[in-house]
Amino acid sequence: MIRRILAACLVFLTLALTAQAQDRTIQDVLQEHAEAIVKSSRTTIGPAIEAVANSGQPSAQTVLQKWQNKDMWQWSENGFFYAATVAGSDVTLTDFDTGETVAIVSKGDVTQLKPNSGIRAMIGAALVQFQLNDPDAERRREALLAIQRDGEASHLAPLRASIENEDNPEIKALKEVTERLLTISFDKDDARRIAAIKGFTSSLSLDARAALNPVLSAKLVYAEDLPETANIKREIKPGSEALSVRDAFALMVSAGAATAQPTISERKSALSEHIVDGKVGGIPVTELISQEARDHAYQALASEGFVAAFDPAFSMEAAVKGVRFAEVYDEPSAAVTDAAQETLHTINRAVGFNQFLDLSLDGLSLASIYFLAAIGLAITFGVMGVINMAHGEFIMMGAYTGYVVQQIIPDYTVSILVAIPMAFALTFAAGVAMERLIIRWLYNRPLETLLATFGVSIALQQIAKNIFGTQARPLTSPGWLDGALVFNDVLAISYIRIAIFVLALVFLGIFLFIMKKTRLGLETRAVTQNPRMAASMGINPDRVNMLTFGLGSGIAGVAGVAIGLYAKVTSEMGTDYIVQSFMTVVVGGVGNIWGTLLGALGIGFLQKGIEWFNPSNTLAAQTYMIIFIIIFIQFRPKGIIALKGRAAGD
Repeated sequence: MIRRILAACLVFLTLALTAQAQDRTIQDVLQEHAEAIVKSSRTTIGPAIEAVANSGQPSAQTVLQKWQNKDMWQWSENGFFYAATVAGSDVTLTDFDTGETVAIVSKGDVTQLKPNSGIRAMIGAALVQFQLNDPDAERRREALLAIQRDGEASHLAPLRASIENEDNPEIKALKEVTERLLTISFDKDDARRIAAIKGFTSSLSLDARAALNPVLSAKLVYAEDLPETANIKREIKPGSEALSVRDAFALMVSAGAATAQPTISERKSALSEHIVDGKVGGIPVTELISQEARDHAYQALASEGFVAAFDPAFSMEAAVKGVRFAEVYDEPSAAVTDAAQETLHTINRAVGFNQFLDLSLDGLSLASIYFLAAIGLAITFGVMGVINMAHGEFIMMGAYTGYVVQQIIPDYTVSILVAIPMAFALTFAAGVAMERLIIRWLYNRPLETLLATFGVSIALQQIAKNIFGTQARPLTSPGWLDGALVFNDVLAISYIRIAIFVLALVFLGIFLFIMKKTRLGLETRAVTQNPRMAASMGINPDRVNMLTFGLGSGIAGVAGVAIGLYAKVTSEMGTDYIVQSFMTVVVGGVGNIWGTLLGALGIGFLQKGIEWFNPSNTLAAQTYMIIFIIIFIQFRPKGIIALKGRAAGD
């Protein structure tokens, strides 16, 4: 019977407390801590902020936000706190619980709460629990990123509490990463910190490295009186690269283990200050003509206690000899620093591997650009044996064609699709005209061909300057090519480079199809191998040469459109690629498309590799690359894949 009565009383008490809690408003919480809130002292405001944050009231977040933004006011008539809107001399007071307007009063009747920066930071920490549980996933993400940028120890508890109920897998993973970052920096439990550190094994996150590096920060100290519990990174000998003798002695002085000796200038000033009746330390000033005499006078003053002691036989080397110095971690726990060292080692290994992959992607991207630029030259120079110094200008013509088309067609995707065939048609026609007017008269005369095409190159550049001016013109890529394909914090490649790579593969396929599956390709190969025999079989070598030269020029024009999306479009842009194009063809093997591909890959990877060793000087990288290619040609003059026939000089 007694048990039933007690149980009934307990239920009644629980219901009464629940009802009381439900009737409780945020204003009640504010009134309980009104004195601390009005006083606004950082030392006493903590319980008030905590009470509001943990009140369970729906308006708690609004109160904290208004308070932090200095939008909370106290009405002198009843001492209550309200949100306020100021309009001139009138202040509209709004109830936090109901959101309804309570009154419109003058400024003299209310007091604005102006928390200082320290209190606002405390309120901001209290708001974290609301932001981390906001219904909007994007707001939760923004809160997490803000914590990663400027996290505090107070963020750790609400962050951990929010992880279990997170229903968005991506946000939950971000919360777990953020929790590990804060644990490393702020948690007092070594076991938790070690677990968090090991959670970043082989991670490529920049935030992980930023959190681990402070754990391994260390400083040089005088180590003779270090406690046994000190977390020593390594012991260092004075006079080594890490610690000079002078710095070692300075550490001893700062630790109180040695006394700094006065310098010559300090001793000289002291002598001047203690001249009495023409004497210093009983020695006439006229006799202080040597350093030894001055030191003797100084010692006399030191023995009388007028100046600091001085030992003429003092030597810093002798003072630091045999003394123990060490580099000591700022982190006291050896287990934590060992875990951080091991994890950073795995991170550095992963970063190095991904940097290698990133460098390889850069090399592949550059090789794609060189291949696009050289594929046309592989036809005109490799197959026909014509040294066309105007090849770069055909690339330039293609790029300017893309620019002009974009001025007419504002849709960048459509304009690029239109520009590619137009650039091919224009440069094909220009190549045919050049072959008919100039090149056809200069076959088998390479020097004259070089000089003539060089003159054409200068003329085309000047024409472009007269039409478009000397400033770079924009060739804008479509919006879907903006940005980059990001694999991680280290490895990424822009979509434009991917598009150029795909375009290079497409033109490789087109070239192979033309050369292997079409009549023009068959006739070109026949004329290349033996022009007289081809002519006797009814093939017109002049027509084949004209079309082949036009094809090479047209491909150069298309390459210009692609390169223009990546590089600046100017009248001189062709000169940036003509040397690399010739090198690509020569290294790969004159007249062989597969050789051109291998040459482009070799030169692209070689240049990026050299730039990696000397990133601040790309000109030096190109110089080293040319030297390497010259040496390569000495040992393999016909390139990687040699071609038999006219182009090979047979």
